[in-house]
Amino acid sequence: MTSLFAQEIRLSKRHEEIVSQRLMLLQQMENKLGDQNKEKAPQRQTAETALQRNLSLLKDIEAAEKSLQTQNHPVPPPEVASLETLYWASVEDYIPKWEQFLLGRAPYPIGVENPNEAEDTIEKEVQQ
Repeated sequence: MTSLFAQEIRLSKRHEEIVSQRLMLLQQMENKLGDQNKEKAPQRQTAETALQRNLSLLKDIEAAEKSLQTQNHPVPPPEVASLETLYWASVEDYIPKWEQFLLGRAPYPIGVENPNEAEDTIEKEVQQ
């Protein structure tokens, strides 16, 4: 029975050593984590400052871009917009007629004024 009691005491002491060692390691880990957080705090602050600066720069760039678009491309009057729409609709209508000719697969489209004939007509009118 004495040997069991002695073994119990040894195990209890060993348990206390392990628990104290664990506490010491936990304290070291907490200290190290605290030190790392202290080291990273300026980095976080720098990153946050850079993020705010970048967001501000993006807003400034977007505002400048919008300003330039407004200055360079003012909204055309409705008549001009209507003419532009009609022009592009006309272009889209003529594309199939001209496509094969431009690819060299078909003769000059019938029903479309030949630019050479138009030039000759203009020259004759100028000469008269």
